[in-house]
Amino acid sequence: MFVSRHRNHLPTPEETLPGRPAPAFPLQERHSVLDTPLAAPYPEGLAVADFGLGCFWGAERKFWQTEGVWTTLAGYQGGTTPHPTYEEVCSGLTGHTEVVRVVFDPSRVSYESLLKLFWESHDPTQGNRQGNDRGTQYRSAVYTHSPDQQTAAEASREAYQSVLSASGYGAITTEILPAAPFYYAESYHQQYLSDAKNPTGYCGIGGTGVKLGDPSEGGSCPTGIAPLEG
Repeated sequence: MFVSRHRNHLPTPEETLPGRPAPAFPLQERHSVLDTPLAAPYPEGLAVADFGLGCFWGAERKFWQTEGVWTTLAGYQGGTTPHPTYEEVCSGLTGHTEVVRVVFDPSRVSYESLLKLFWESHDPTQGNRQGNDRGTQYRSAVYTHSPDQQTAAEASREAYQSVLSASGYGAITTEILPAAPFYYAESYHQQYLSDAKNPTGYCGIGGTGVKLGDPSEGGSCPTGIAPLEG
């Protein structure tokens, strides 16, 4: 029995659940919308990005609807417990947050554009919550897969903080860290809001309304920084 939901702090080592050496459940093979494989290995030339912006149901849909995204999957990241279950993550005793893994073609969509979508799709100033979804599993996070991604994510945080502050918002609480182990979520969470599953299901994703400039509209680069090379 998990006794501590809606926690506002990460678990101590003594509180952390032990987890298990292997997944407790299988992963469905193909994306319910894009019909691409969910699990690695991925085709050569694709890149991986990981974002936590609240409940992963609506967050995942934001990304699979983006041109240049090859596949997406919901999962858990940033915690300690190996191979957690959804119930364990919701207990607040694994340290994970709900994330979306985005596998994308950099020749069709830049990492900076994905960062722009990330920032604009949630309120990164709310700490351990997004709207009515409360607990450490809803905290905002970017987990990076290269030094270039880390640099771009940090620069985008600075750029978005500037426009948020000008709009009356507080400090961004988003954690930006090198990618920790990613554990995929149960198959019923994958593409939860797809037409094949729950097209009218709950979606807690909602941004602040504050935008970053877009080159197509005469603004700066999507995150106020130069695109990554390659």
